[in-house]
Amino acid sequence: MATSQVTPSGARGMPAKRRVIAEAARVVFGREGYTRASVDAIAAEAGVSKRTIYNHYADKERLFLSVVLDGALEVTRTITEMADRHLTEIADLEADLVTFGLARATAVVSAPDHFAIVRAIHAEAGRIPREVLREWQEAGPLACHRVIVRHLRRIADQGLLAVDDPDLAATHFTLLTFFGVTDRSFYGAIPLPESEVTEIVTTGVRAFLRLYGPPRTG
Repeated sequence: MATSQVTPSGARGMPAKRRVIAEAARVVFGREGYTRASVDAIAAEAGVSKRTIYNHYADKERLFLSVVLDGALEVTRTITEMADRHLTEIADLEADLVTFGLARATAVVSAPDHFAIVRAIHAEAGRIPREVLREWQEAGPLACHRVIVRHLRRIADQGLLAVDDPDLAATHFTLLTFFGVTDRSFYGAIPLPESEVTEIVTTGVRAFLRLYGPPRTG
C-alpha cells in the first residue's frame, strides 16, 4: 500500500531559523501536548534561545497555531490531490472509493509529527484557545470534508450514487473509512497491519454503498 508523504509546505518556504523553530515546535507539541510544552523545551529542541523564538512568534499560542495550521493545510492539500486523482473519473465506483480511502488513511502514517499534535488537540481541547481550535478545524478537518462533499455531489449527479444530502454522505463516508482506521490506530500511534487497514476501508466502503448506492434496476 503506497503512502503519500506529507511534508508541511509552509515550513519549506520559511527562512531557515523560523523553519528550525517550527520543526522543533512540531516535535515538542506532539510529544508533550499544548499545555505541558514550554518555550524553553522548544528552544532547546531547536538549539536557539527563547528570545529568538519570541522574535519570530509573539507567544506559545501563536507558535502552536502556526504549526497546526501549516500541518493541516498540507494534509488538506494532499487529500485534495488524492481525491482529484481517484474520484474525478470513475471507472469502478467501489474500487475507486477504496483506493481513495486507503490513500487518505495512509496520509496519517506519512505525517506522524502532525498527527501527534492532532492527538494532543483531541486530548486537550478544553485547554486550547477556542480560536486556535476553530482555525485548525477550518483549515484541516472541515476543508477535507468539503473536498469529499464536492466529489460525492458530482458522482451523484452522474447517477452513480443516490445522495440527497452530500454533506451527510461525506460524514458517513469518513466515519466508515478514515475514522475506522484513525480510531483503531490512535491517529497512527499504534501502527496497523496493511491487511487490517485494507479490511477496515473496504468494509466501510461497502457499507457506504449499501446506504448510498443507486437502486438496482432490472
